[in-house]
Amino acid sequence: MDRLEGRHTPLRRSLLVVGVYLLAGWLWIAFSDYLAAQWFPDPDALSRVQTYKGILFVVVTALVLFLVLMRQLSRDRIMLSLHHHQREEIRQLNQLRESLIERANVWINVLDPEGRIVLWNKAAEEISGYRREEVLDSDQIWQWLYPDADERERHRARAEEILPDEGELIGYETCITTRDGRERRISWNARGLRDEGGEIVGTIAIGQDITDLREAEITIRQRERQLSTLMDNLPGMAYRCRYDEHWTMLFVSSGCRELTGYQSEELVNNNRVSYAGLIADNSNEDVLRAVESAIGNAEPFSIEYPIVRKDGRHIWVWERGVAVGSNDDLVLEGIILDISDRKALEEELSELATRDSLTGLFNRREMTRLLDEEIARAKRYGRALALLWIDFDHFKAINDDCGHAAGDSVLKATSALLADNVRSVDVIGRFGGEEFVILLPEMDRFEASETAERLRALISDTPQPLGDGRTVPLTISIGVSVFPDNGTDSRDLCAAADSAMYQAKSSGRNRVVLAPPAQEAHNP
Repeated sequence: MDRLEGRHTPLRRSLLVVGVYLLAGWLWIAFSDYLAAQWFPDPDALSRVQTYKGILFVVVTALVLFLVLMRQLSRDRIMLSLHHHQREEIRQLNQLRESLIERANVWINVLDPEGRIVLWNKAAEEISGYRREEVLDSDQIWQWLYPDADERERHRARAEEILPDEGELIGYETCITTRDGRERRISWNARGLRDEGGEIVGTIAIGQDITDLREAEITIRQRERQLSTLMDNLPGMAYRCRYDEHWTMLFVSSGCRELTGYQSEELVNNNRVSYAGLIADNSNEDVLRAVESAIGNAEPFSIEYPIVRKDGRHIWVWERGVAVGSNDDLVLEGIILDISDRKALEEELSELATRDSLTGLFNRREMTRLLDEEIARAKRYGRALALLWIDFDHFKAINDDCGHAAGDSVLKATSALLADNVRSVDVIGRFGGEEFVILLPEMDRFEASETAERLRALISDTPQPLGDGRTVPLTISIGVSVFPDNGTDSRDLCAAADSAMYQAKSSGRNRVVLAPPAQEAHNP
């Protein structure tokens, strides 16, 4: 009815204006003509007055019409401007609605009091798989999303329990079934919508797909359990520590006790002892340098060093770690393993690689390496170096007459006797068979000759045991070469000493022969 009245208002107003105009025109014509006839009886004067009166009427009515039109056009212009402004606001509101609702990355839907969908945004379409046209003005969506009737009723009862009393559902999780049959977990925030009279007119619900989040949480929990199991079964100790002078432990695994003898809580935050206090043999500086170098190169570090256990026992450990940033601080994370058995094996293998298995002296390869080092040192500091080449006289006869076991006994006893009668800086080794070599650092020809004579006399005067209670006399032949007179590298020195030794044998054995200087050896 109001709208009908609104449509008739312009017509009535137009009829009213026309009526007023006609009435005013009629009154003007009637009264103006009467007054003119009374005031101007002369026909010529009356005719002129009638003409002026008509012109005045036209001017006045034109002026009134102009003012009316101006007023109406001004109103129309204001109304048009207002209409344009309103249309712009509506456009902006539509854009805002599209931005906030249609383009939102969360599910937004609005229901009427009967549970029918009246708003269904794009995120709801993408998550559920159901298009807006399928669900608007229908409550069938709830059967689609929750095929299980008991579950569906439970969720609706939960919503009906809270929303009518102006409550809110916050973080309420449900599991929906999408159009393609997949299950997705949704976290809902919902509240009721009321009109000005306080009546429930609907419900707005905002849902966030947390399926991936929940799966990630499950994965993280599984990995945490796996990591905890792994750490508890590590052969060593996993750790996280500060990069400070104490290597302050922030976390250590349960392997701490087996490795160090201390409980985890005794090391954490240096409660009883700092880890730096466990590092033995002043190795902290080496550890620090290795860690600093690795941090500077942005790479992991690997270090081997000894530590002292709680029971006082020294063990070797291998540490592998990396520096990571944590809350604007630098911490180290890694693992520490007990490598004492490996170090012992390495030492044993090193001994096997450098020592003669029978006599315990250095073998030929190690003696050659040491000879090269001594020659380099002698060259650097301008010092002398002598080499003794020793061979047992008639040793084959001992093996043939008494057996190889007796020969081995003589070799061990003789090598021990030689080793006990040289200086601590001297180096003795077995080159093979019954040939031995002794390095005499900082000895000239005269001193080397005296040492060789002393050792020759010692062996000649000392019967050697056969291992069965018997002894046998033994003599040796010794060749002597000296750096740099007989050569400036190991090959030349060895060749000169070996040649001198053979000269001693050919001269009757049990004697010492000095190799002549290289220039003399080449003179006729």
